Amino acid sequence: MAMGQFPKSPNKVDPIIPSAVASRTSLVWEGRNKIQESKKIIDDTSNRVKNFIQTKLPPEVVKDVDIMASIEDKIYNYINQAYVNMFNRYTVTVEDEMVKKVRDFIDKEELRALARYTPREIVEILDKLAGADKFNTGEVEKSMVNMYGHLQGHIQRGMNDLENETNSILRQKTDVGAFVRGENAYSIVKCVFKDNLYKPKTVTDIKLSINILDSELISPIFHYQTTVEFLLKDTLANHIQELIEREIEKLKEEIIDSGRAELTDGEIMFEKIKAVDRFTDDNNSDPNSRRYSILAKKFIDKIEGLRAEIDQDDYDPLNMREQIKAIIDDENIRNRGFNTAVNTLTSILDTSKLGYQVCDNKKNARDCYIREYEDEDETQLPDERYAIRLVYFDQAQIRELKRVYDTRMGAFVREVESVWDVVEELYQRRKSSFFGLKKTVLDFEDLANNIMSKRWVKDRGELMSDPDEIRWDKLRFRDQINTFVEKNNRTYTVEVRNTAQRLRHLKDRLQTMYGYQNPVERVVCDERLNLLEQQFNKFIYEINPHHLQPGLVLDVDISTSKRKQYMMKGMANVLNEFLHGVSKGFADAAFATFKRRRSTVRDDSEMAFGEITEDAHHKAISTQYASQTVESSSSPEPYSPPSLPSEPASSQESGVRGSADVTPKSYDDKLKDMGLKEL
Repeated sequence: MAMGQFPKSPNKVDPIIPSAVASRTSLVWEGRNKIQESKKIIDDTSNRVKNFIQTKLPPEVVKDVDIMASIEDKIYNYINQAYVNMFNRYTVTVEDEMVKKVRDFIDKEELRALARYTPREIVEILDKLAGADKFNTGEVEKSMVNMYGHLQGHIQRGMNDLENETNSILRQKTDVGAFVRGENAYSIVKCVFKDNLYKPKTVTDIKLSINILDSELISPIFHYQTTVEFLLKDTLANHIQELIEREIEKLKEEIIDSGRAELTDGEIMFEKIKAVDRFTDDNNSDPNSRRYSILAKKFIDKIEGLRAEIDQDDYDPLNMREQIKAIIDDENIRNRGFNTAVNTLTSILDTSKLGYQVCDNKKNARDCYIREYEDEDETQLPDERYAIRLVYFDQAQIRELKRVYDTRMGAFVREVESVWDVVEELYQRRKSSFFGLKKTVLDFEDLANNIMSKRWVKDRGELMSDPDEIRWDKLRFRDQINTFVEKNNRTYTVEVRNTAQRLRHLKDRLQTMYGYQNPVERVVCDERLNLLEQQFNKFIYEINPHHLQPGLVLDVDISTSKRKQYMMKGMANVLNEFLHGVSKGFADAAFATFKRRRSTVRDDSEMAFGEITEDAHHKAISTQYASQTVESSSSPEPYSPPSLPSEPASSQESGVRGSADVTPKSYDDKLKDMGLKEL
């Protein structure tokens, strides 16, 4: 660069000519005039813009633009305002940055001033370790967090006690809501309040069963006999699901950024299904299959059929399968879930002042019994007691429990029908021997046989014996036939109600037949009926496995005094804390994945200066202006300022809505649009 390009004076400021003084905010002004320099820049800029416009625009357009004020004044005012705004923004930015630096400087100086009260030896130790700013206080912080955590736990437990007692006082009754709060009420399978068999007036027995599904467990539970191959495949399946979720999130972002409508919940589900093919397939024999892209087929084949224990004769620490098993065992996937549930339950019982004398933890069977007292004889136990069973069931176990439950229910029904037949035979013989004649009218059947024709009696007997037509079981009409759903998920509501009614009816029949007499026949029948009733009540008190799903089952038996209800209130807090510790709870997928849609998030909500000049805004304005060049020749419309479209148009490629007319108007047309008339 030649020396003649620079002016002689370093303080000379010109918008075109380069100057040695680049900054107008220099601390040494040396007589410079800021106002004069700014005016010169604005004048020169406005003149250049005016000359450019007057040269490019047609004369008739320049004439219309000069109305109400000259074009020079309009350009001057616009540039002046832009210059002022630009300078104001610069000044505010400089002030903010300076204030932040000053504030940080003051904070550092204050810290240095406070450090003078620290003994010199501690400061030297900190400097030698890593410096005062980088000194590791992790252990101290962990201790503080633990202390505050325990304190918060005790406060929360006290608040739970107060809340439960307040609710019980307000309700003035005891119900299921006393145990589990609303957010976990869905997990209850069975909850029954009944009077104690030995102390019905003072003691209440409570049966509570809670089922936590596999999908709701925070830490998954596996049986001890689960193979290493299953654990590995389950972990891989979870990893594939995470990869699919990432793909769907990327797809959502791309769709939103392109301006198209967001995916609905159904579309998201279909996209996930379509994405499965990119990570796995059903070809398990090909080593190059996509299912073996994460883990090679040879590793999975090595651990086929391998369980938690290896025979000592076959054990070789250098084999591949032993090494893979050691890696899986180090992760503790097999035992983590059930051990966490047991530890959570026992720790809550300890902190809730509910001790226990028996803890029978069958770890390999995933079954744990906890009882407050060792003795199980109800006649010897106190009125306030509890017993808990924590067990994990998989699908195979539930299927077997259903089969056994169906067999037991059939046995009870069969035994009650046997007693029914015996009592009915005694009734018929007693009628014959007592009155001497069978034709004597004693009940409805005798009356029908006496007054109705033999043909009617025969037809009625055939109809009652037809299995497709019978609807009467000598007590009431039977309920409707179960559908496929009820047959595969037996509730046994009809059978339980019918069996209980039969037992009561048989007792009433014996009382009617014998009154206060107690012959041998009545004593035998009464003993049999009492035994069946006692066992049947215990049976229906248990959980119906047809109501269970694979997961963790918490079965609680409580006896509590009706006046104190101490055990019931204490167990309510235990159950709520336990559910909070092991269960994620029920969550609707639509609400669980809900987040604010980006199309409703406004960029101008921050009220920042210059947000209106974003690239998206410029792009929308330019596309609207470009689209108008095609339409203006055929259908001119009144001019309207371009604006961003209210919503993205997915059906059009351009994504532009509306039109803008930039055709020059005459002076008379402008007056008409403004509602004015020329004088």
